[in-house]
Amino acid sequence: MKPFELITLPFAPEVLEPVISRETIALHHGKHLQTYVNNLNNLLSGSGLEDLSLEEIVKKSEGGIFNNAGQILNHNLYFLALQAPQTDNVPKGALAEAINQQFGSFDEFKKEFTQKGTTLFGSGWVWLSKDQDGKLIITQEGNAQNPVTRGFTPLLTFDVWEHAYYVDYQNRRADHLAAMWQIVNWDVVEQRYL
Repeated sequence: MKPFELITLPFAPEVLEPVISRETIALHHGKHLQTYVNNLNNLLSGSGLEDLSLEEIVKKSEGGIFNNAGQILNHNLYFLALQAPQTDNVPKGALAEAINQQFGSFDEFKKEFTQKGTTLFGSGWVWLSKDQDGKLIITQEGNAQNPVTRGFTPLLTFDVWEHAYYVDYQNRRADHLAAMWQIVNWDVVEQRYL
């Protein structure tokens, strides 16, 4: 069994400032995500799931293995779709067309996505995914849940666990979500869509 490893971020820890601070990245990636990786590696031995991909483990597991594998998958998808703050940061191409067609406009999509992230009770994630028919769908997923368990293809997620924003925004989840749009790497999200 090859152990899972902490992903290397595609940016330096300070690159997301002022949206996400270097301190939050150190805690979120370096401590929280590292703990999920360590826990999963410790739990996998003898589970029968050792040789599966992370996504397959999420689809087939439950309990502690599911919680840690789900959190790793969620965080990997989250961190790998972030970049330095951009002005006028909007999707282009086929993804932009699909968003406009399904939600009426990018602004309407952002409004619904942000509202679902703000109103998710407790800890979890808000996701943009593609369903089995290629339709875009926004879901709220509690705790370690991931849209792959519903047969969807995850495209974009915002983390609404408090550890993702509390250092920078305290209890102002809506402010955090509003700022996140500046740092979405739409090229990565579109690659996932295509």
